[in-house]
Amino acid sequence: MGRFTGKTGLVMGVASDHSIAWAISQALLAEDARLAFTYLPFQSNERRVRQLLEPLAPDMLVPCDVRKDDDIAQAFATLGQTYDRIDFLLHSIAFAPPDELKKPYVETSRAAWHLAMDASVYSLVATSRAAAPLMTQGGAILTISYFGGEKVIPGYNLMGVCKAALEHSVRYLAWDLGRQAIRVNALSAGPMRTISSAGITGFDELRDYAAHKAPLRRNVEPEDLGRAGVYLLGDDASGVTGEIVHVDCGFNVLGL
Repeated sequence: MGRFTGKTGLVMGVASDHSIAWAISQALLAEDARLAFTYLPFQSNERRVRQLLEPLAPDMLVPCDVRKDDDIAQAFATLGQTYDRIDFLLHSIAFAPPDELKKPYVETSRAAWHLAMDASVYSLVATSRAAAPLMTQGGAILTISYFGGEKVIPGYNLMGVCKAALEHSVRYLAWDLGRQAIRVNALSAGPMRTISSAGITGFDELRDYAAHKAPLRRNVEPEDLGRAGVYLLGDDASGVTGEIVHVDCGFNVLGL
């Protein structure tokens, strides 16, 4: 038996086998978790995610555009019809228009700012609200952040501001949902090669610099994130909520 035997959760944000959500999902499955998944309802994304998840034969794989309240409502209605309860939610969703990420933050358009905040930040609020009634025995919610929400990372730009808002949302959600025995935390991951990171200018240089400067003298690996995700979503972290847990080989402690 694994640490998640008898536990069920929803994973939102798997886009490919390089996704942080996928790394954490694999670690959860190794601990005998039962997982449901959502995917973005766009043809290329749906095809890629379905091919990735097909060997798992999940009980639930449904489309969900988190910018649409009706999509969120339908996804969680299906979740409630499929399982009598859920124990955790993994939110690994972020988006900003790629062209806007290449601009200095001062040049961010109003439309892009609203879109990025909606998809990357409000989506955590909306999905947490929808998940809470299904967590009838308490539960855990985990989202994914990055150090660019705390300090300026050139090239991260608009997304850094979104991560700052996401991290403070974690704290307020932890307060709101704590009385229901629901914990809310963020995992602040070191730079990983994902579909999202491909839109960050100078990402390869950033990753090389992190590996050179971090106390552990390496970059974070998917297995590091998987183990941390299992901890934060499981009973071993029963007293941990409202936290931003860095899994970045120590890069965040540096002052230069």
